[in-house]
Amino acid sequence: MKAARYIVDFLTRRGVTHVFEMAGGAIAHLLDAIEEREDIEAVSMHHEQAAAFAAEGYARTSGRVGVALATSGPGALNLITGIGSCYFDSVPCVFLTGQVNTYEYKFDDPVRQNGFQETDIVSVVKPLTKYAALVADADRLRFELEKAWAIARSGRPGPVLLDIPMDVQRAEVDPERMAGCTEQEDAAPDRSEGLESVMREVSCRLRSAMRPIVLVGGGVRSAGAVTALRRWLDRAKIPAVCSLMGLDAVESDYRWSMGLIGAYGHRYANLALANCDCLLVLGSRLDTRQTGTRPETFARGAKVIHVEIDAAELGRKVGADLAVRAHLKPFLEGMSDAWGHDPEKPRWKLWKDRLNRWRLKYPTGNAAADAEETIDPNRLMRRLATATGRDTIVCLDVGQHQMWASQSWPVGGERRLLNAGGMGAMGFGLPAAIGAAFAAPGKGIVLIAGDGGMQVNIQELQTLVHWRLPITVLVLNNRSLGMVRQFQELYFEGRTTSTVEGYSCPEFYKVARAYGIPGYRASSWLDINEWIDAGVGGEGGGPVLLEICISPGSAVNPKLGVGRPVEDMEPLLPRKELSRQMIVPLLEESED
Repeated sequence: MKAARYIVDFLTRRGVTHVFEMAGGAIAHLLDAIEEREDIEAVSMHHEQAAAFAAEGYARTSGRVGVALATSGPGALNLITGIGSCYFDSVPCVFLTGQVNTYEYKFDDPVRQNGFQETDIVSVVKPLTKYAALVADADRLRFELEKAWAIARSGRPGPVLLDIPMDVQRAEVDPERMAGCTEQEDAAPDRSEGLESVMREVSCRLRSAMRPIVLVGGGVRSAGAVTALRRWLDRAKIPAVCSLMGLDAVESDYRWSMGLIGAYGHRYANLALANCDCLLVLGSRLDTRQTGTRPETFARGAKVIHVEIDAAELGRKVGADLAVRAHLKPFLEGMSDAWGHDPEKPRWKLWKDRLNRWRLKYPTGNAAADAEETIDPNRLMRRLATATGRDTIVCLDVGQHQMWASQSWPVGGERRLLNAGGMGAMGFGLPAAIGAAFAAPGKGIVLIAGDGGMQVNIQELQTLVHWRLPITVLVLNNRSLGMVRQFQELYFEGRTTSTVEGYSCPEFYKVARAYGIPGYRASSWLDINEWIDAGVGGEGGGPVLLEICISPGSAVNPKLGVGRPVEDMEPLLPRKELSRQMIVPLLEESED
């Protein structure tokens, strides 16, 4: 059979229903092979970066491997931001790039380029992939595809890339004669006897603590361990905080959910973390957005237990008293068994009473917002969330709106918050929502974007129109690049170069109408409530866009400043008040 047909057959046999691409000559054979079948579709995007983000959204929503295609040269290079996003956030995706014919490829020749649009994409992406290879021999296709697929899914998931020359794509192959791959990536121990003893040790340490906290990271979701986590928390009734990537793993109505920690987290969540005496970290690399710029002060009064599949991350940023390399799904399933059905620990009562007081005393957002006409962004997120179902998939672009939603959009049931974490690329949201829509047909999809990020991949509004995707697009427009503007106001004496001065944006509801999408604009609570009451969603289940005008000076608060421990967030509490709230000794800010 033709090699391109073999490749597509390989994908369909592994459950791939959609691949995301932008057409180019070097992938024409692959696109033609997809067109011949009815069990897989090519979703043509309008930029390769968007195709990569869509594959990521598809993978994160479905739990399956996402696939994106791109032609050689500029097409392959345009995938890189999305490849990096998958790498940093542990998302399994397979990227297939076309390449010039092998007889045109330069290989080791000391020239810059031999064939038209020839680019050594494998060398470029190796630091951002778990595996990348040029398939120069058609008889190696089965081996390379099986190897890449296994590596993308095993261990800590992530992206892989195969670069396939055009003459390899059109070659004739015999699948029965091609060698397969039996290699497996080094994996963390499963539920072995040794791990079971570790589970008992972890349970014992938590039970004996006076002020325990569980920190839920993105690894819980990527390990498929959300159900196991919720089951264990329901039994143990331990207070839990989340990183940005772990937010939708813990339901907001879990009684002891303390929400988001870190640079833009809840003040009460950071206070809880700062004052705990035993911290169980699940699947988090504890980056600076969680620990602040002084990681040595992070959970300084606690014994830290770090459970992580990636051995390189264990205890790297924050020292661990107990480091456990393990798959989180069997670990958490084992924790439920090890914990049993013990009643809630009486010794935790004082701690939980204090957590409740912090939650009431330091709410996130403007406490007086309900009585004001001004649109408070945190209140806005809570109001919009009431109009969507518990199984809605909420895709967030990058910026202030992302933090407001992460602080205030409740999660529960099957509701998802798709955040861009490590790469944090503006323009992520719209294509990720497209991928999510194909992965979960019939579910509500909401995109929340800012005016800056919306412009990065705005061309994909045409993809919404072409496929009539039922995506509700919410654009929060403060006519600035607000996250950087807020940083400039703090550290650059209010100079707002390129975020306000020199920056502009269109009227998005008019842009939507130009694409044929129903577009609306809201500048008051009356407008918002009328739009919600009229029904969220487009005509006939298609896309709809609502542009919401908010104050140009809107800021994300609370916020952790440079040189401060996580409990000392801006706007700063009076020193005496903060000292009264702390159980562990109060630290002064760094001189950095």
